[in-house]
Amino acid sequence: MSTLTKEVVAELAEHLENAELKAYDVTKITDDYPDMDWEDAYDIQWEIRRRKEQRGTKIIGLKMGLTSYAKMEQMGVDTPIYAFLADYFSVLDAGTVKIDELIHPKVEAEIAVITKKELSGPGCTVAHVLDAIGSVVPAVEVIDSRYENFRFDLKSVVADNASSSRFVTGGNLKRIEDVDLKTLGVVMEINGEVVATGAGASVLGHPAASVAMLANMLAERNEVIPAGTFIMTGGITAAVTVNAGDSVCVRYQDLGCVSIQFK
Repeated sequence: MSTLTKEVVAELAEHLENAELKAYDVTKITDDYPDMDWEDAYDIQWEIRRRKEQRGTKIIGLKMGLTSYAKMEQMGVDTPIYAFLADYFSVLDAGTVKIDELIHPKVEAEIAVITKKELSGPGCTVAHVLDAIGSVVPAVEVIDSRYENFRFDLKSVVADNASSSRFVTGGNLKRIEDVDLKTLGVVMEINGEVVATGAGASVLGHPAASVAMLANMLAERNEVIPAGTFIMTGGITAAVTVNAGDSVCVRYQDLGCVSIQFK
């Protein structure tokens, strides 16, 4: 049951979206609304999405966050979170991100998938997802929480569109049958130094489990994952802080590499 009025949801959506668009930090919203619940948090996120679409921004995909068991335990939650990806978040492979458009960015390596069939919950399973994925593509996400000093709780993060800011895809697109999502290894380098490694299994044991969870969570709002949806399944590596002048390169087993510069 929502605890916030429509007016408050709209105000908070505007507040958080302005922080994102103008790159300044704010205090976590649960400081002022300690009783807000998960539904309120997603209501704010969907309102930010509506505001963007109203201005002509296209929503080009979805993402899952907090998909590692270690991270969930660390945050004291038992379920990952989801968010949307706007068109202007997308950066070309080997492209540049202007660091002054962001607050305190971090990068993480992800496996992204593109669906070829609609997926819907409740009751969506890994088997349904593997049947519905058309292709697999490597991605690097740039997360940028709008909360000062990364002081936040999970409801505040959900409302803030799960810290989404930029992402880059590249490398080689492969058909799902040619990739073992679970064992797929990644190596992240910043300025030529290895800073993180991991494998697909660190995403809920299997990245397809993340997509199944997304379908089941969306079903609670009577939403589905349409065919042709681009989905980032969640961080394989820890999120690593980046600074102006950094060059990030992530190598994916059998999927080539993706790179991004920060200027």
